[in-house]
Amino acid sequence: MDIVERLYKNFEILSSAKDKAKEHEKEYLEILEAVKGNANEKRLASQFIARFFKHFPNLADQTIDSILDLCEDEDTSIRKQAIKDLPQLCRENRTFLPKIADVLAQLLQSDDTTEIKEVHSSLTVLFKIDAKGTLYGLFSQIQSDEAEDNVIRERTIKYLAAKVKTFDKEVMNKEAEEILWTEVKKSLKDVSGEEFVQFLDILSGTQTGRTVSGHQQVLQLVQEQLDPADQLDLTDSESADKLLLCIRQAIRYVSRQTRPTQLVGYLVDAVVPRLEQLSADAQLELLKPLAEMSQYCGELEETAARCDKLYAALTDRMPLPPPVTEENGAVGDPPSLEFSHIECLMFTLHQLARRVPSWLTDDADRLKEFRLRLQYLARGTQAYIKSLREALKDADLKSEENKLRAVALKTTSNINTMIKDLFHTPPSYKSTVSLSWKPQAGSATAQQHQKVTAESPTAKPGDKRRVPITFGGQDSANKNKDGRRMYQPPSGKYSERAGGYREQGGGQRGGQRGGRGRFRGGNRY
Repeated sequence: MDIVERLYKNFEILSSAKDKAKEHEKEYLEILEAVKGNANEKRLASQFIARFFKHFPNLADQTIDSILDLCEDEDTSIRKQAIKDLPQLCRENRTFLPKIADVLAQLLQSDDTTEIKEVHSSLTVLFKIDAKGTLYGLFSQIQSDEAEDNVIRERTIKYLAAKVKTFDKEVMNKEAEEILWTEVKKSLKDVSGEEFVQFLDILSGTQTGRTVSGHQQVLQLVQEQLDPADQLDLTDSESADKLLLCIRQAIRYVSRQTRPTQLVGYLVDAVVPRLEQLSADAQLELLKPLAEMSQYCGELEETAARCDKLYAALTDRMPLPPPVTEENGAVGDPPSLEFSHIECLMFTLHQLARRVPSWLTDDADRLKEFRLRLQYLARGTQAYIKSLREALKDADLKSEENKLRAVALKTTSNINTMIKDLFHTPPSYKSTVSLSWKPQAGSATAQQHQKVTAESPTAKPGDKRRVPITFGGQDSANKNKDGRRMYQPPSGKYSERAGGYREQGGGQRGGQRGGRGRFRGGNRY
């Protein structure tokens, strides 16, 4: 009798014995031995082992070793059969389920896509048998010291990010979710940027992750990844990229129910005073979410001191009117203005200062100087608004140039609205402003989420670099009635001076970089 016939005979004996199958250990051992045979014998052995393993828990170690031998076989079809049969070992006895999940995670390092799909299918079966044990097995690989830089960790995390959100409450019950959150938090002590995003996606895909409480927990996890204010070095590209990544993630979870108070305080304290350490693009990428979050900020400590920091950054971008001489009138070239940056900083200050109305009025000298800056800014803003409205009148709003102009109009109109509030006596904070980059149904800016620029009006939305709209000195002789130079808004094409900031801003940050880079306990990226 050949081995295949012997295997079928042993199968019939064990199957007929039913609950008394444990009395036929000899036949089961012969099946285990068949994993050393030819291809047909190995495939049959895999299927029969999975079928009768539950009757021989005393042979568990030998059984698992036999299946693992098949999982490492040179024949792809044999490996796939063994992978498919592995979850069956856990249907009746879940004791070994975490170990089987661990083994399946290790098999994700295969280069065969069909084999990877089989591993995914088996892991999904394990989740439906026992999500808790499966999570323990998978995270034992994710958190393994050996897994730090290998493909197993990467693919295990990707599997969880793709699948967890698809499981219903029966699979991912409350207890399983608690384990998942606990294990993810442990894993965040040392993650790459890509892994950080994937872990947050995993959490957001759970039932808890869809609640206000879950969003607040995610915001706290983001905050824990950020360096303390006194250690933040934005001149370091990794630190800057890490900060940008964290803020991009945080803004997804902010709402009226999920207060980003701690993050707002952190950005005002740690980033706003250091803005010049970043490129113009990176500055704006941080200032926009700061402005958005400031609308939902809760009770903030030391609000007046934080208004001081915002005021300093804002007035750095709001020049005083040029001096006037009797002979020559105003002197000096008109300044270049970063309207997008001004909108963000002014909006954030507008939001926080309303909490301490006396902050601006208590210092008469500061209020006087601020009003001079506001008045000078208002002249240029209103002139530019007029120019933009004329350009957009009866224009094709679908063209790239006019989409850009529509965003510019929204930006400058917002600034003008806030100037009116701040110039009021006493300063008022009653106006409601809709930030220019936020899409609005039916508006020309609905699809235009880029910063206001004065570069080529035909620039494509996908272009990586654009510079803020600036006012340049195209006509330095243009003056108002009191002898001061008025802004000359762009007409036809945008200001030729606009491109100058590109050179000053340094290299772009916040984009993709080579190298893996890691968050280490929230201190490095």
